[in-house]
Amino acid sequence: MGVSGSGKSTVGALLAEQLGVEFLDADEFHPPENVAKMAAGAPLTDADRGPWLERLNAELRKRKAAVLACSALKASYRRTLAQGIDCRFAHLRGPLELIRARLQARRHRYMPASLLESQFAALEAPQDAIEVDIAATPRACVDAIM
Repeated sequence: MGVSGSGKSTVGALLAEQLGVEFLDADEFHPPENVAKMAAGAPLTDADRGPWLERLNAELRKRKAAVLACSALKASYRRTLAQGIDCRFAHLRGPLELIRARLQARRHRYMPASLLESQFAALEAPQDAIEVDIAATPRACVDAIM
């Protein structure tokens, strides 16, 4: 979990490979309305995210084990994701300046860098997650999670 640009997809894919489980990227499960809203530069509301989070939980329930890369910014989002399953969150965290630089260096199909501040504003740091400093290499992040 973490804000856009924190390395969730990269670290998540490496972690899934190391664990020998399926990797899921939450970005691939957004409905078209959410994608259009973000592409237009508007942050998603809790109402926008609700059905998406429920769908992600349903996808996780279908699998014996998986790694999901998902922003999971709020405690309520994490509760929805974890409902009925045994899971652990790893919070990929770093300073705004580092993440902004990463976002400006990449092209995401719908998430503009202009939404980064809204993600930091919405972020409710988890109390029980594995904390991972994204200044480390992706492999070192995986090692920290393991």
